[in-house]
Amino acid sequence: MENNFLIDSDQLTETGLKRKHQLETDPSARINHMEYLPGMDVIDSDIRKCVMEQFDSYDYSKYTAADVRRALAKDKCSVEDFKALLSPAAEPFLEQMAEKAQRETSKHFGNTVYLFTPIYIANYCENYCVYCGFNCYNKIKRLKLSYEQIEHEMKIIAESGMEEILILTGESPAKSDVKYIGEACKIARKYFRMVGIEIYPVNVEDYKYLHECGVDYVTVFQETYDSDKYETLHLMGNKRIWPYRFDAQERALMGGMRGVAFSALLGLSDFRKDALASALHVYYLQRKYPYAEMSLSCPRLRPIINNDTINPLDVGEKQLCQILCAYRIFLPFCGITVSSRETAQFRNGIVKIAATKVSAGVSTGIGDHEEKYTGEQSNDPSGDEQFEISDGRSLGKMYVDISDEGLQPVFNDYIYV
Repeated sequence: MENNFLIDSDQLTETGLKRKHQLETDPSARINHMEYLPGMDVIDSDIRKCVMEQFDSYDYSKYTAADVRRALAKDKCSVEDFKALLSPAAEPFLEQMAEKAQRETSKHFGNTVYLFTPIYIANYCENYCVYCGFNCYNKIKRLKLSYEQIEHEMKIIAESGMEEILILTGESPAKSDVKYIGEACKIARKYFRMVGIEIYPVNVEDYKYLHECGVDYVTVFQETYDSDKYETLHLMGNKRIWPYRFDAQERALMGGMRGVAFSALLGLSDFRKDALASALHVYYLQRKYPYAEMSLSCPRLRPIINNDTINPLDVGEKQLCQILCAYRIFLPFCGITVSSRETAQFRNGIVKIAATKVSAGVSTGIGDHEEKYTGEQSNDPSGDEQFEISDGRSLGKMYVDISDEGLQPVFNDYIYV
């Protein structure tokens, strides 16, 4: 079955190139993106139905300035109010939205900003996602870290003072199976007080195992909630199965995870509808699992190796700020993460308004933390990056800059008893 076929992009054969072209040009050559593959958990949940009914019916052109004013005047933001705040009619009210968002952030999070860093332990991938640097047909340097290399990288990161880490892999169960990821999480537990994962979606029992290995929370990017657009962007691999990806956070909670994080990759499709669906995904799941910690990210498309023309469709910094302010007003208790995809200037500003968490000392490559953190050249090989970052500040620089903004950088506030 094609979803288990791992492409070696450094040695693409003529047959492989023909297959790539066929997938791009012939929809009938692709598996049905709405049908589960054998072995995938199918859970009994109404969350997807609730979200997609709102997504499909959302007509943001119908909202007016009066709708936005009413939404801003209320103490509690309804779904309908949130829709108004995401609409083009709200753009002239961005200053008022920012003021209201800042009040909500201060009320629920004080002046704290949480810091974490990602670590990519492998960049092999079995998916063909046309916008991703890790995709199986992109010719890049592939690498999977050994357990010794993982520990070395994590020790270097921990020595910087970081206490929270996010472990990422390419989406290749063949190269980075659940056991491999679990062992990496056990290593992380030796050095960090908070461990998250951003990996390919797995079944409930797999999430339960990973939680037992020390994972606190799971991040999954839906990429886009527009299933028709999703089909044109994800041409091969398990990731092509849209509903299985949608239900990943709920399976993670069923597996015992303490927290889950959500995101669409803004710029792949209609960003206003994707922003609506991302927040409603949180909104409905929070009501079903009220004990769970939930957070939102809002990444925009970034250029990748071998394709520097990839950029977010119609999503400028002004639109991104509008989305983040609307998120905060609608979901005042929800964590909001802004990644290093954005500039230092933007991130410095948004943490004073709506965001509560930022990454620092970031690398999206494989095995290069020694060079980036200590300046010393490692003798080990490294793997290429998933995408280009905009904000490459070190942890120390990020800490100083956040403090200079009058905020309190926090490494961790969770105590295990």
